[in-house]
Amino acid sequence: MAVHIGDTPAEAAFRAEARAWLEAQAPPRTGDLWRASIADDPEAMAEARRWQARLHAGGWAGITWPVEHGGRGGTMAEAVVFAQEQQRVEVAAGLFMVAIDMVGPTIMAHGTEDQRRRFLAPMLRGEHVWCQLFSEPGAGSDLASLATRAELDGDEWVVNGQKVWTSHAHHADRGILLARTDPDSAGNRGISCFLLDMATPGIDVRPLRQITGASHFNEVFFDDVRIPTADVCGPVGEGWRVALTTLTSERGAIGAGEGVVGWPDLHALARSTGATEDPVLRQELAAAYSRAQIIRFLDYRLQTAWSRGEVPGPETSVIKLAVSRHAEANGDLLMAVQGAGGLVADDWSLLFLNQWNVRLGGGTEQIQRNLLGGRVLGLPPEPRA
Repeated sequence: MAVHIGDTPAEAAFRAEARAWLEAQAPPRTGDLWRASIADDPEAMAEARRWQARLHAGGWAGITWPVEHGGRGGTMAEAVVFAQEQQRVEVAAGLFMVAIDMVGPTIMAHGTEDQRRRFLAPMLRGEHVWCQLFSEPGAGSDLASLATRAELDGDEWVVNGQKVWTSHAHHADRGILLARTDPDSAGNRGISCFLLDMATPGIDVRPLRQITGASHFNEVFFDDVRIPTADVCGPVGEGWRVALTTLTSERGAIGAGEGVVGWPDLHALARSTGATEDPVLRQELAAAYSRAQIIRFLDYRLQTAWSRGEVPGPETSVIKLAVSRHAEANGDLLMAVQGAGGLVADDWSLLFLNQWNVRLGGGTEQIQRNLLGGRVLGLPPEPRA
């Protein structure tokens, strides 16, 4: 039986079952340290859809989802265990993270029965890719400043505005959208949440070319886009409360990992370049190992909370910030251990450049510090212009 620190006997049994199934069903590893954005690779997109369909057929899609909605009816601790084991076999699992880990729980908590019937099963089967249409040019981590408007016209809402940094929007079938439905409101009030068909006329998706050369993110423009009133998720004007369900899931998902590059790969690279003979770099490598272990045990703390049936508080922000700092330090160390070789455009340089994906997504480092300062340490809020 596979054993993991913090596992209860039931969770250890679940881990063993999951590991056996994954090792039997997962496609062979590619061995690549870096893969271009899945959205730039049609075969990778197809592989991700096939893998999600295989998860569904095997009864492993939607670990925490209720059985009546097609899920496994398991605990959050079991979902964490399965995510850890799935990471070991290096399958293309990220394409459906927005749908299954973020939008699905939001629809189950706030959606109508008709919305659950229409949207949940296709997510689990890998038929619908979803994107998250929250951030705007003037409202990134501070969503209360969003300016995209929706006006009611009969039995439809007409949306105008712009979103940015939307992952996989150029391949998404559906999107979860926040827009201001009360123009006289301010801050978190008067915002509504919509479940949007990305094929609706008036939507213009423009991929953004990143420093890595990939196009993971997009700008999305809305020009008189009509959304049926039946596709409002939750009460009109209470979209902020709905969005909190989505955002909490996002930070936990992004925080589960070591950062820009894992310790075994970093250590192997350092040995191959002779960097382990340099006393200064040895100290930096020791610090990288220590950070990885700290994140590992922070993850155990989060897993323990779920195992006890508790709802984590600031732990998600702590882990997200720790992973961001680790990504920054590992990125610099990655270049240092290569010396002049770090100037070559290869897998390692792409990993170094990709650190910003981890550090900005799901709330920037500064936002996480503000959350921890205010909610944990009781510090006064940052002054606002």
